[in-house]
Amino acid sequence: METFENLVRAEFTPKNTYLNTASNALLPARTVTALQDAVRLRAEGRSLDPLHADVEACRAAYARLAGVPAERVAAGATVALHTSLVAASLPPGAEVLTVEGDFTSVLNAFHARGDLKVRAVPLERLADSVRPGTALVAVSAAQSADGRIADLAALREAARSHGARTYVDVSQAAGWLPFDADAYDYSVTITYKWLLGAHGVAFLVVPEDFGDLTPVQASWVAGEHPWDSCYGPLAELAHSARRFDSSPALFEYAALRASLELVEELGVDAVRAHDLALADRFRAGLATLGRAPLPAPGSPIVSVPGLGGLQEELARAGVSVSARAGNLRASFHVYNTAADVDRLLDVLSR
Repeated sequence: METFENLVRAEFTPKNTYLNTASNALLPARTVTALQDAVRLRAEGRSLDPLHADVEACRAAYARLAGVPAERVAAGATVALHTSLVAASLPPGAEVLTVEGDFTSVLNAFHARGDLKVRAVPLERLADSVRPGTALVAVSAAQSADGRIADLAALREAARSHGARTYVDVSQAAGWLPFDADAYDYSVTITYKWLLGAHGVAFLVVPEDFGDLTPVQASWVAGEHPWDSCYGPLAELAHSARRFDSSPALFEYAALRASLELVEELGVDAVRAHDLALADRFRAGLATLGRAPLPAPGSPIVSVPGLGGLQEELARAGVSVSARAGNLRASFHVYNTAADVDRLLDVLSR
């Protein structure tokens, strides 16, 4: 069996010090090949029908990572679209509890409704802020801006005790943080960050009974028999979460299938140990420079206050990071090494 290091070495060939997975991941070599093969089908005028099998393979692979049956996974394009589906299910006047400064895609659909009571609290007070009358709690498992990890276990218990539903965005967690989607009512993720996929795919996990969701965005792929559902109103909705699917970007699923195979080969636990070791190395190095990162223990995302303005200078030095909320945000993933961390620290020390 190939080692973690050998698998990674065979798949990634970065040309710079890339520490920006929280924005988007590097693509594995096998993913690039799968994407090129899919595009070639269209360039040569061949049928794209075989690519639909990639959609189902990706659905099944993500279901394994999330710990739920594939029948509970809907496939779409963005977190924002899935959020709008959840928002549409709420009655007028319902209270939605959110986190201050969370990523917009997790929040905006609730505000856009105009007839919901949306309340925002600090992340650390989320579980304690669930109260009688709270209909839904929406939160990112890991905060995009600074990597802080939500106390999902406490949230789950608080929501259950008050009869509230939960909606968890794992976009900055899926792929490195073990996650049991069955513990929450709804969960969602895009796949171009820690899951190493291309842009254009997002998954929504729904309850067995679909909760209160209505497939308001249903297209032909939402039919129980899709190819018999291309014309006129749908005769029969899919009996699974596929009723919430949107028409698939087939090339991206061909690529994602290869990426998810690699994630499964590497193993989420091994990825987590690797990523966190590098983040801890960076935190320790910052201490020697007299810098303190924002507190986000147990996260591969490290944000440093006041250094966001250095992003362009770092880029000129061949180091890719991002600037978020005025902070320098570095994020560490499978293709990164201790040498990458030391390179970033070296440039910052100047």
